[in-house]
Amino acid sequence: MAPWPAAATALAVSGAAATDLSRQLPVSEAAATALAVSGAAATDLSRQLLVSEAAVTALAVFEAAATDLLRQNLRQLPRQDVRMECGRVLPDSLVLEIFLHLPHEAVLRAGLTCRQWLAVSRDEFLWRELFYSYYRIPRSVPRHPAAVSWYREFRRLYDCIPCVEVQTLREHSDQVLHLAFSHRGHRFSSCSKDCTVKLWDTERPDGNISLVHSSSMRQFNWGYTQFSQFNADDTLLLVSGVYLGPHHSSSGEIAVISLENYTLLSRVRNKPYDVFGCWLNETHLISGNLHWIGNMTSCSVLWLNKAFQDVESENVNVVKRLFKIQNINASTIRTVMVAHCRRHDNPDLLLDYEAQSQARRQKGQQQDQHHQPLLFDLGTSGSEEEEEADEEHQQLQKGARCHSLHSQPTLSGLDHVMQKCKNVGARELAIETHVAKVMGRAHSKPPESSLIEPSESSDGEDKTYLLFTTGSLTYSPHQIGIKRIKPDQMTTSGPVLGKERSSEEFFDSLDHVIDIHGHIIGMGLSPDHRYLYVNSRAWPAGCVISDPKCPPPIAEEIDLHVIDLKNLREERRSLRAHRAFTPNDECFFIFLDVSRDFVASGAEDKHGYIWDRHYNICLARLAHDDVVNSVAFSSADQELLLSASDDSTIKVWRSPRMVRLAQAPSRQPRPRNLLSSWLSRGKNSTSGSSVNGKP
Repeated sequence: MAPWPAAATALAVSGAAATDLSRQLPVSEAAATALAVSGAAATDLSRQLLVSEAAVTALAVFEAAATDLLRQNLRQLPRQDVRMECGRVLPDSLVLEIFLHLPHEAVLRAGLTCRQWLAVSRDEFLWRELFYSYYRIPRSVPRHPAAVSWYREFRRLYDCIPCVEVQTLREHSDQVLHLAFSHRGHRFSSCSKDCTVKLWDTERPDGNISLVHSSSMRQFNWGYTQFSQFNADDTLLLVSGVYLGPHHSSSGEIAVISLENYTLLSRVRNKPYDVFGCWLNETHLISGNLHWIGNMTSCSVLWLNKAFQDVESENVNVVKRLFKIQNINASTIRTVMVAHCRRHDNPDLLLDYEAQSQARRQKGQQQDQHHQPLLFDLGTSGSEEEEEADEEHQQLQKGARCHSLHSQPTLSGLDHVMQKCKNVGARELAIETHVAKVMGRAHSKPPESSLIEPSESSDGEDKTYLLFTTGSLTYSPHQIGIKRIKPDQMTTSGPVLGKERSSEEFFDSLDHVIDIHGHIIGMGLSPDHRYLYVNSRAWPAGCVISDPKCPPPIAEEIDLHVIDLKNLREERRSLRAHRAFTPNDECFFIFLDVSRDFVASGAEDKHGYIWDRHYNICLARLAHDDVVNSVAFSSADQELLLSASDDSTIKVWRSPRMVRLAQAPSRQPRPRNLLSSWLSRGKNSTSGSSVNGKP
């Protein structure tokens, strides 16, 4: 930077004049503090600009005078803040140039000095520069489309992130694996290795969260609960669990609980257990089943179940087969979820990925595994299934109960594959895979053409997709499979058990597949179901898989991919900051969650992380004493976040803004007449300004 002695000298003179003026006028503590801060900042600025020693001395004298002024007036200051009003000593352009070299905290404090400085401290150009320099965002990335000013956008990222720990819930006695909020945000559920599912209330008057109900699933031979989900109208709760059985068991179960009286309505077998299960609509849920038809070839069947199975007539269908999909190379379908993609998008919620990609190209930033992003630390089934269940129950009675329940849930079915392939040669396995592929191509129902080649008529439709993890090269999940669910498939009425297929069509083809090139360990949908976020641990670049039983080594860094479900394309801008350390055969699921503006995830490094969805930056890190398994934003307020950990706790995080509001003393309402109250209400309702979606 070029020398600037004139500016430094002018600043010293203005400092002296302001100091002399402040002795004659009553000033506030904030004003005196601002003088001292600006003096110190100016001294440092003069050193950077290579000004003369005399100018530095003058600035130091000014700083000392301002400090002395503060000490003299501490006891004489009035209670109410009085800003110093005086004639303009410096032009606005010079004050702006000085503010550009100050941190944002100093700029805000300096703005309390006088009206001129206050006006300059709210300058849009100033906050645009402070925004890009502080968060280190490429300048070609535009401001969020919903933002109304750079100042408010800076404040949103700095003050509205749920990074302040306000409460720790310790009611669970073992590792907490999953958290889920109701759609209204008034309740949330938690699942744990202690085999309970607990319900919590978030609407207490004192702001604290309290336990409402706890159900133990031990009586149903569950080992632990692993996942839960509220239906669309928050009247039913889906709870997914793992059977207590031998180590190689991959069976689980789904239970439906009424939230009106906490009674158990139905139970559905679920295999493998890491299908988890999900709601399709208010009254129907999806479960899975797995049938092995070879050493490394299997068939996954996805079932649609009615939640109220115990009260249905025997003449009414309560279960219906949705899809039957062939698996090769020891892979299976896991982690099912439903996305309801609307034909209309809200422009304020769309992420400008094209601008992000352009900025990355301009800056020459190449993504590699050594990249370290900036971190802002702010603080029902067939007879085969029943036989397997009976066998497992007998083994349980013989002593399987001594199996440790404290190990982390890992990939299901892996031991089964290893046992069956133990004495089978590589050539035999390769022949099996080749035959399975030929049979799959010859006896599979073709994919949905409207999904592969969208037409103009289909573009205006609301679409429902079934999303799940799968694979084609090895047992570890490395692909996202997509099947469109048609309107006539939304209910258990109609054709059952695949009667709509021809006799030659044994399987359903996937409508679309997205390869992640890594081990997928988590997925989450944005609130509008437009974007799918995927946690994965990458494989080495250019790796070749020759043995399906030996997948490539996986990276410790966790990549967070973004997939646009409107055009079924992965946006090439993965987020990174969180880490995991377990190998392929011990890798477990880490749940993530997405709010309107943010995305959060757990990690094995004892932290949860929060990113901004638009600017692609990590904003906060949430500390725990062990692995963070799950995070969840409140559906009603994204400034409330929960995190669950292997340390058996649930931590509650709120934003600094919400913490201040909760701690502020309540104000007594002023008595107002009807006319003034109506005028004030009308004025507030017409105002379009808001901070982070809240007035």
